[in-house]
Amino acid sequence: MDFKPLGSYPKTGINVLIVGQGLAGLTAALECVRKGHDVTLLERSPTYNSAGDMFFMGLSATRFLEHWPKLMEEYNSFSLSNAWLELRTHTGAVLGPPMPVTKIQAPGLNAGVPPGKFQMRPLIYRMLVDEAERIGVKTVYNARVVDYFEDENSAGAVTEDGTRYTADVVIAADGVGSKSQKIVGGQVRAQPSGRAMWRAAFPREVLDEHPEVKDFIPLKDGQPVVRTWVGPSTYAMTATQEDLIIWTMNHDVTGSESESWNDTIEAEEVVKEMDKLIGPLRWAPLLRELVKCTPSKSIVNFDLLWRDPQPTWSSTTGRVVQIGDAAHSYLPASASGGTQAIEDAVHLASCLQIGGSKENVPQSVDVHCYLRFIRNACAQKMGFANAELMQNTKLDEAKIDPQKARPRLAKWVYFHDPEAYAYENYEKAVSGIKQGIPQDENLEIEPNFPKGYRYDAWSIEDIQEDKKNGKPLNLGAGDWE
Repeated sequence: MDFKPLGSYPKTGINVLIVGQGLAGLTAALECVRKGHDVTLLERSPTYNSAGDMFFMGLSATRFLEHWPKLMEEYNSFSLSNAWLELRTHTGAVLGPPMPVTKIQAPGLNAGVPPGKFQMRPLIYRMLVDEAERIGVKTVYNARVVDYFEDENSAGAVTEDGTRYTADVVIAADGVGSKSQKIVGGQVRAQPSGRAMWRAAFPREVLDEHPEVKDFIPLKDGQPVVRTWVGPSTYAMTATQEDLIIWTMNHDVTGSESESWNDTIEAEEVVKEMDKLIGPLRWAPLLRELVKCTPSKSIVNFDLLWRDPQPTWSSTTGRVVQIGDAAHSYLPASASGGTQAIEDAVHLASCLQIGGSKENVPQSVDVHCYLRFIRNACAQKMGFANAELMQNTKLDEAKIDPQKARPRLAKWVYFHDPEAYAYENYEKAVSGIKQGIPQDENLEIEPNFPKGYRYDAWSIEDIQEDKKNGKPLNLGAGDWE
């Protein structure tokens, strides 16, 4: 399917208000402009928030960059495309020789083509923000949204200072706890997992004064190195780039964590926890030293909360719609959170363009939710399986096959094209909605989830009960691989 570049789509006359300047919000802004919509973006911070570390960006998310050649070039310039992957125990023992990421074989992909790439959050955020500014997206900073509203013909948001912003459709991309929940409804209760993640990123030059740590966190042949450290009920990752160091560590909750990128802690708190035994042994001493080198206000203690699939993403009139974490949150080990947020944005912008007018916004939003819910519910459930794999790695198996300690990346995830899917299935979805046929029973629509799967509502309680009884996670019928 031949899609058009920026400026080629006719103006739709649809005014879009986007709340939140994260991955979902920024991608939605770019794609909505490309599809001919008028965009205003609200961000609560005083400037763009580059906090964060590393995430996996799957092929299904990066396909939209094909329509942004300069972005694709920049993306490839700082992606960890030539990274080396290494697996160690939490004590530092190497479980296998480093392997280039290009050697990861994925079903259906040519040799040397990975199912996605490791990405540095600070760099990709800066790239997307710069492009939004270049194409003229109106961005309002210091605009903390405290309320949403709607009627039959429009919707809007109210900021902390009382300013009201109105549009034909509001895209709530403001993460978990979005105030849009007030009129969207269907919010699921967050449940504590008992786990959290320390996450940090800082300039590599900081290690110039600590040569023993810099040698311990090296480049390999001038290329980045991504290390996974696995231990009893925990794991960590470190990534070395030419000018950036990233580390993350899964740990028991300490009381200072929150589900936010804005709250930081100091290295001393982390080191104190690292000095406790992990099983019979402690973390590798030089990994501890790396943490000690981390600059002040660079470590986020991110709470990991569990949520059932959220059944409702849009408001009664269809003028407010949630995307990204506001609609479906993921655990970090899922390797899907960022990918699905970007997919949401591309898909929704396309649905609005196909609908073609502000009068058809509710229909476009309904189609978007109809075609995205089951896919995300499946990806969320697979995320729990990946988290279990990472936190309870079988070291004997991983030493023989390091893939045993890496998250699964399913073919039904990375082969998907959210833009093409919207165009191919929009009218079929409209028909299915009118007839009351669920997506997984609509034989006219090729599934964007595991083939053979029929949606069966599941809950965290079910997963915990199975785990308690020693049962493996039941993903359900269908081809999950």
